[in-house]
Amino acid sequence: MQITGDHEELVVVGGCLDVRSAADARQALQRAVDAGEGDLVLDLRGLDAWDAAGLGVIMAAHRRAGHCGRRLVLRDVPPRMHRVLVATRLHRVLTIAS
Repeated sequence: MQITGDHEELVVVGGCLDVRSAADARQALQRAVDAGEGDLVLDLRGLDAWDAAGLGVIMAAHRRAGHCGRRLVLRDVPPRMHRVLVATRLHRVLTIAS
């Protein structure tokens, strides 16, 4: 998993967001949420796969952002992952931009 971006308003996630990378990703997203203001855009176009742990990291970042008065926005969600969000109805909870 790779995480790049300015870490205040934009975070780009690539590779696999899974149980092996969940702890590092959780820390990086916590720092990003805490460092900025306004929307935090999570660009997922380079994400190859995620598992339940990876989805948990995204949900934790969403909750933390809400507590900090911010909004987590998912951008360029790959179709396969978008189907998971729809199947789990998380597309109703998370903000997803095209």
